[in-house]
Amino acid sequence: MNNRMCDMFGIDAPIFAFSHCRDVVVEVSKAGGLGVLGMARVSPGRLREELRWIDDHIGGKPYGIDVLMPMTYEETGKQKFDLERLLPREHVEFVRDMLDRAGVPRLPESEEKQLMHDIVEAHNFTPKESLEMVEVAMEHPIKLIVNALGVPPKDLVERAHARGIKVAALAGKPKHAIRHQAAGCDFVIAVGTEAAGHTGDVTSMVLWPEIVDAVAPLPVLGAGGVGRGRQIAAALALGCEGVWCGTIWLKTVQSEVISELKQMMFAAEAQDAVLSKSYTGKQCRVLRSQFTDAWEKPGAPDTLPAPLQVFLCWAHGRTRMERARAKDFMTYPVGQIVGDLTEETSVRQVVHDMLDELVESKARLDRILG
Repeated sequence: MNNRMCDMFGIDAPIFAFSHCRDVVVEVSKAGGLGVLGMARVSPGRLREELRWIDDHIGGKPYGIDVLMPMTYEETGKQKFDLERLLPREHVEFVRDMLDRAGVPRLPESEEKQLMHDIVEAHNFTPKESLEMVEVAMEHPIKLIVNALGVPPKDLVERAHARGIKVAALAGKPKHAIRHQAAGCDFVIAVGTEAAGHTGDVTSMVLWPEIVDAVAPLPVLGAGGVGRGRQIAAALALGCEGVWCGTIWLKTVQSEVISELKQMMFAAEAQDAVLSKSYTGKQCRVLRSQFTDAWEKPGAPDTLPAPLQVFLCWAHGRTRMERARAKDFMTYPVGQIVGDLTEETSVRQVVHDMLDELVESKARLDRILG
């Protein structure tokens, strides 16, 4: 392709794949795109293992990392704090009672305490914690650092550039994209509200060209509602240089989600990807379930600030739900493209299907436009 993102990274197609699963990262890069590993859920030691595995299996293809460095957060420090002290009793009882009433077995008390410790160790949500993880990642041949929540610090950008590593950041508004450009980012990812995870309120169709115009000539990737070749064609037509996608990989055999959660996704429609603070404490698009619905009912407590809501959700909810296979309560970050997920396939097949449909879309436009 005559494409700046392909030239920047030496890849065949401007398809950037965010995933928490190392297998997806490797398979996307080997299929001609660029895999990006989400690091918000792993400890530094586990990250080293994940990156070593990627290095050993990716065949020299480029890959990147995704970090969270939000502008606002509840600073907890990582003095391996006591979640029993930090999490309000009202919130803990709210989650416990919800699952008790549904007959979801509790975890043994000793296991629950160890789980809380492990969750605190593994989640990295503050700028300080994320920078520590970036230091670990820089020990490996990464080619890209993406900040998913906030403006990358200028000193980080400079250090990355000195090592030949590109830097990018997600933006839900043109003013955010302009800040990323001022910080020295090599490109910006324009995230429409259709996207999974932390997202704004503006649709991709409106947001993408706004951000393209706001930061020109800086390259822009379109994100939010991307999972097919027609959506790649739309992004290119709106001025983007490629796409950033995450939800589409959840349907693959390589993804990290358990089979019951995949079945929920296969049964879901676009409107089942809802905006909720129940998952992280910040506005986040997730799969609707009885867990997310409970936080919207009268009498429910306000969600906690990030990352405390994350710890509450994971320590007292998620593991308990998954252990019991209580799929009616399971949730996960998904975009509205979840309505297109109908059956399991492979990462390579997803990439090939995207590119085939992109070519078909071009041919159709050629016929229409003469």
